[in-house]
Amino acid sequence: MSGVQQIEISDADSEQRLDRWFKRRFPELSHGRLEKLLRTGQVRLDGKRAKASDRVAAGQVVRIPPLDLPAPPATERAPRPKSEHARVAEERLARQLQKAVLYKDDDVLVIDKPAGLAVQGGTGLSTSVDALLDALRFGAKERPRLVHRLDRDTSGVLVLARNAKAAKNLAEAFRYKETRKIYWAVVVGVPKIHHGRIDAPLQKSAGKADGRSRERVHIDEEGKHAVTEFALVEKAGKNAAWLALMPVTGRTHQLRAHCVALGTPILGDGKYAGANAFLAKDDLPRQLHLHARELTIPHPARKGAIHVTAPLPDHMKKTWAFFGFAAEPSRDPFAGLER
Repeated sequence: MSGVQQIEISDADSEQRLDRWFKRRFPELSHGRLEKLLRTGQVRLDGKRAKASDRVAAGQVVRIPPLDLPAPPATERAPRPKSEHARVAEERLARQLQKAVLYKDDDVLVIDKPAGLAVQGGTGLSTSVDALLDALRFGAKERPRLVHRLDRDTSGVLVLARNAKAAKNLAEAFRYKETRKIYWAVVVGVPKIHHGRIDAPLQKSAGKADGRSRERVHIDEEGKHAVTEFALVEKAGKNAAWLALMPVTGRTHQLRAHCVALGTPILGDGKYAGANAFLAKDDLPRQLHLHARELTIPHPARKGAIHVTAPLPDHMKKTWAFFGFAAEPSRDPFAGLER
């Protein structure tokens, strides 16, 4: 391909990362080469330098330099059809998501994402919420759009936009911190103070395990600004505690890394705390105990806000029963907190 191109972002492509947009449009372009083009300013967004993680919006224009990509083979192999077992499993999961709706109107859809389901696909993943979006149309003309993310092993509130305008407004609400997100977690150990703020910058680091890439973050003064408010809701002796967590920023794995920094890793988070993330109690599930409990966000098309709460997943209900935690906090853990 020769010559500079100027491509306008369509409504359908709005609110996705720039590198994902390139991956879909130019699958032969390697990520390494794209990073070099961005670093040297050859790829621009509305005439300005851009980063791979920037989110594109409808109407923006991407400058693309001559790429000279190899032509795809004349006879490409057709994608392998899914096995009957995989197809049935995907259909079952789609029905599960359809029953997991917490809120729905013409502009917004909120679901209770199950733990273990990735929001977007990747290497080694059989399916994701993104791959099942057609099952969440509920008669709408447009396919719903993802506007934020949850970790694969985190359960709870996940917001989807049902049209392009709503996607833009919801994404801006997340970007400009106009939301109030509360997570519940069980941690190993008990924080020394009942309320506090973790202000620790985070840097991404690449690693491998089992032959696959494993994205992680670590505290680094050169990293991105990351802040989490926390409150101790209830404790189980000195062994464990129920924390309410309110992220002020939204970095990858922020709550998991910040809980480790606090000295109380999230129960079941072997990725960040190894054996220290588990208690020697056979009755406790070994899954990650992190749940996106509630979200308040401005409505994208009218006045007022949407407030949604997601029930605890089964594995956390078992842990609540084991420790005898209350069903609800006696009061708002962050009442009166100045943001």
